[in-house]
Amino acid sequence: MKTTCITTLFWPLSMLLLSDESQSSKIEVKCNFTENNYSLIPTDINKNVTILDLSYNQITLNIIDTRVLQTYFLLTELYLTENNVTMLYNNGFANLSNLEILNICRNSIHVIEQGAFTGLNKLKQLYLCQNKIFQLNPDVFVPLKNLILLNLQGNFIGYFDVPQLFHLELIILYGNPWNCSCSLLNLQNWLNTSNVTLENENITTCTYPDILKFYSIKTVPYNAECYSKFPPPINEDLYNHLQSISNSTFNSSLNNLKNSEHKLGKSWAFLVGVVITVLMTSFLIFAAIKCPVWYNFLLSYNHHRLEEHEAETYEDGFTGNSSSLSQVPDTNSEETIVIFEKLHSFVVDDDGFIEDKYIDTHELHEEN
Repeated sequence: MKTTCITTLFWPLSMLLLSDESQSSKIEVKCNFTENNYSLIPTDINKNVTILDLSYNQITLNIIDTRVLQTYFLLTELYLTENNVTMLYNNGFANLSNLEILNICRNSIHVIEQGAFTGLNKLKQLYLCQNKIFQLNPDVFVPLKNLILLNLQGNFIGYFDVPQLFHLELIILYGNPWNCSCSLLNLQNWLNTSNVTLENENITTCTYPDILKFYSIKTVPYNAECYSKFPPPINEDLYNHLQSISNSTFNSSLNNLKNSEHKLGKSWAFLVGVVITVLMTSFLIFAAIKCPVWYNFLLSYNHHRLEEHEAETYEDGFTGNSSSLSQVPDTNSEETIVIFEKLHSFVVDDDGFIEDKYIDTHELHEEN
């Protein structure tokens, strides 16, 4: 069991330059808590610790551990080798902005959430070797802008897409069951075109398919069909160029969208008016076809309202004609009924004309 904390004080150039300004200093605090059978990260560690070694314990990096870990924000190196870590949670190291080395080798990690390394802007070396990682999303490395070393040795990774790690100098991938199908072509192109060095290249070989066994993943031959399916990876210069094009295209599209919305606002009322007019016209045509009674009524109605003097003349004439009619001795009841019907009804002849009901009774009597 080892439990030690050592404080080292460096005074750079303290004896070479004499001035009124205070001399710069750097304090390095190392704490070693290996082989203590800890199941949780201790809370009583010196808060100024910069190098913390918790290897060979039973730590799981659960929620309690991550909360305690955030209090050691001055850490530059953290070693958690051979513990019981099975999962790296989002924002598990978010407050460790000074961390430069993180070693979590020989655990049982099988899940790494996408935001697990958020906040590690200064991280330079990441060791994830000898875990149980089957699949790894390259986006988990996006926050690691200064990473120069990545160790993934001894996992169960068969496929790995190209990570956007433009400053990476060394990558360790041997000890994984690599499936050298067409899907691994992008990784091969990236290894051959970037400045990264593949450590132990000769033993970083394919496991599948059998025909490509023992080929290095960096030199395995691919057929022309694979090259047509998977274009070469994006390097840093091309990535920045595409980003600038994407931004300019987005701004142009946004302006076009605003202009189209402005034009649409002006033509909207006109479009609604046209639609309503078409609908009303269609309805009227349908009504005229399906309702001929109304159509015939409109065609046959040719009368107009009588003026006041015309109404008086009509009343006088009708009264006189009625008295004259009553004085005719030879008219029988049948003739009277016929005359009444002619007086009080419209008769539609075959020629389409409507017979006027205001017939002079004297002329009618003479005709009879």
